[in-house]
Amino acid sequence: MPREAPSPAGILPPITMSFQQRTINCGEPRASHAGQTVTINGWAHKVRDLGGLLFVDVRDRTGLLQVIFPENTKAEIRSETCLSITGTIAPRDASNVNPNQPTGEVELRVTDFEILNQAAVLPFPLSDEKSMERVNEELRMKYRYVDLRRPSVYQRMALRAAAVKGIRAYLDNETFLEIETPIITKSTPEGARDYLVPYRIEPGKFYALPQSPQQYKQLLMVGGLERYYQIAKCFRDESQRADRQPEFTQLDIEMSFITQEDILGLIERMTVKVVNDLIADFALDIEPISSFERLTYDESLALYGSDKPDLRFGLTIFNAAEALANTEFSVFKNTLEAGNFIRGLRYPGGAELSRKQITEFEDLAKSFGAKGLATFSLINPSEEAEGSRLTASGLRVKGGISKFLSDAEVDALVALSGAEAGDLLCFVADNWAVTNDGLCRIRLKIGSDLGLRDPRKLAFGFVVDFPLVEWNEDEQRWDPSHHPFTSPKSADIPLLDTDPGKIRADCYDVVCNGYEWGSGSIRIHRPDLQAKIFTLIGVTPEQQEERFAHILEAFTYGAPPHGGIATGIDRLIMLLLNEENIREVMAFPKMGNGYDPLMDAPSTVDEKQWEEMGLMLRPAPPKS
Repeated sequence: MPREAPSPAGILPPITMSFQQRTINCGEPRASHAGQTVTINGWAHKVRDLGGLLFVDVRDRTGLLQVIFPENTKAEIRSETCLSITGTIAPRDASNVNPNQPTGEVELRVTDFEILNQAAVLPFPLSDEKSMERVNEELRMKYRYVDLRRPSVYQRMALRAAAVKGIRAYLDNETFLEIETPIITKSTPEGARDYLVPYRIEPGKFYALPQSPQQYKQLLMVGGLERYYQIAKCFRDESQRADRQPEFTQLDIEMSFITQEDILGLIERMTVKVVNDLIADFALDIEPISSFERLTYDESLALYGSDKPDLRFGLTIFNAAEALANTEFSVFKNTLEAGNFIRGLRYPGGAELSRKQITEFEDLAKSFGAKGLATFSLINPSEEAEGSRLTASGLRVKGGISKFLSDAEVDALVALSGAEAGDLLCFVADNWAVTNDGLCRIRLKIGSDLGLRDPRKLAFGFVVDFPLVEWNEDEQRWDPSHHPFTSPKSADIPLLDTDPGKIRADCYDVVCNGYEWGSGSIRIHRPDLQAKIFTLIGVTPEQQEERFAHILEAFTYGAPPHGGIATGIDRLIMLLLNEENIREVMAFPKMGNGYDPLMDAPSTVDEKQWEEMGLMLRPAPPKS
């Protein structure tokens, strides 16, 4: 029977903050509990009224339990109503056992219940995962506190919590100290735009939210703490993508008296331990991971067209320039004469693609700057297909640019690519950057089309030896490839005065399945070298004094050699769950434009707050 009689319409029932607390969780009862009187607390997941007999699946964070109310119970229980229920655990009839549910052998027969809080009509069908796939994402985020109740979302949050717990346990055991660094700090731009916080006491001055704890963790090393880590909140005002958020969480690590190999070894061992424990504990459909592949930056671009390659499959890019050195095909000839590149990819079985499908690949290449995509097919020599030809070596080619190539050129390209009958060869002819972008995307599409990007695999790797700086043509200056605190390779330091573009950085990225998961470097610890790097990237002595005096001075007090790395917590969970959007693994994410539909933020502020901060709002300049 209900513990509280329903109140007349429009009249609140007596308000009480007390309730019968659970004696067991919803997901725990088994056949061995039969006959026991228990109390559960939770939400009505599904409600079924079968002509006077009321069945409710009650859910808490541990699972579901079927509850049967006494016949003709008078109570309005809608989906997601919050309940406290007391009753007796009873075996289900054999015909009603649910083998797919851990509590499927039993049910709770109600003797007493209390509606702790009635639920309004839901904004979406919470108990139906299939229907939830069609719900507008912004609507889900507006009612995220309801969306979070889904068991699937709870599991994501539980996995995330377990990952952080595992990371902490590993690093604590390695004698690291977990140390918090400030959230409001100095604006020293690191690439993206800062989020600024006005300083009320002195109008015109601002704090910034940290893009990373970079300088603070280096100062911790100067302070002699030697082994630091933090699960750090970071903020970057940059364009949003599926794998980015304006605020995100990263594992931040810094160590003193170490080399690059020390850091890579630590991260590899930690990742293998934490990820494999998560795979086992959460029964994830993922193969256990082992050692990490290692590539230099130059190798990664040459083979995959990207510095964050998907290493789950091969199909590497090949350089066709030498095979075509004497070509008479004007497009390729002009490309080589201009000092550009001809690079290609093999599409296994691609000879069967339709003209429309090949056009999709051409459009993809063009969307990343290529002027086009050259192709030809390799078919079975015994097939005398229309428009095909047999080369002197016995290869049969068809379509695309095959008519412009000599037999020797075809033979050389087939040998380079490892192509076989039935394959399609694809080529991009342009500068290095365009061939990288175009062929990287084509390779990923081929991998997806052929099912080679196996969601059951996590292919981690290290990319090392990045360039220290890159030339910014628009600004006519050198920009740091990572950040200005990255140390050059010792052997390359003399090039600072002669050829900065050839300097390799003592830095490294951790990549997985086509994403950058982490990035780090050995840092500069000498003030003279740090000042020289600042000057190289266009930071004037006056700007160095204004923005970085604190760290330059700190380096004069016996700063040790040190280095570190930061890896994305959000992105790791995204990879483990094979989610395409990082928002799905965050409790309260922002939408693509940085908008929070739950809080309706960002929002305007009271005029008094403008006055207190010594600020005024002026119209934005018109867009040109």
